[in-house]
Amino acid sequence: MGVIYFCGDPHSHFDHILTAVRTQSPDAVILLGDIIPERPLHIELASIRNLTDIWWIPGNHDTGEVKHYDNLFGSELADRNLHGRVETIAGLRITGLGGVFRTKVWDGLQDSTESPQSLMKTMGQGNKWRGGLPLRHRSTIFPSEVQALAKQHADILVTHEAPDSYQFGNAALTRLAESMRVRAAFHGHHHQDLIYEGSVWRGVTLRGVVALDTNTFTINIVI
Repeated sequence: MGVIYFCGDPHSHFDHILTAVRTQSPDAVILLGDIIPERPLHIELASIRNLTDIWWIPGNHDTGEVKHYDNLFGSELADRNLHGRVETIAGLRITGLGGVFRTKVWDGLQDSTESPQSLMKTMGQGNKWRGGLPLRHRSTIFPSEVQALAKQHADILVTHEAPDSYQFGNAALTRLAESMRVRAAFHGHHHQDLIYEGSVWRGVTLRGVVALDTNTFTINIVI
């Protein structure tokens, strides 16, 4: 039997994850955004790096300050960012879509906001950060990213944002899960334990952890 932990927004706190991994030994751990590490992520999670397979997606708060961005995207675990890719983890194909939907991009969609590259073309040099997107938009979801993922298949989808089954969710994620034919989908962001009856979706609360049995696809609350 394989087990994967899906961890709701840590918001700079990791002790609960470290303890759960040390005592239960899951095959993999996936952080659902708003990680906000005060130190490089590989240091925050140093005691479990050799005990489990660590993956993550970014949340909106992970691009709120330069230090948090660098502690995440510049850490030794930077290559474990699942955003926009499909990876085999604990025997399952898992994909991620981090970040949030921002009105500048999604309200009245235009060609100029279709992708990070198209948005960059509309910006003056003074609005760019480190030669690219402004820091805030490093956690913006773009239509091109959703479209690219929708052409692929996965067993599990992890997102920061919620689907439109939730009152503040987005229908684009519902369609994405359907297009990718996933068997389960997990999100953070809203700090609630959310069960969507008749749906593949599950919301994980602030600093919560849920476990998925990869054989039976049953879900249990760890924390």
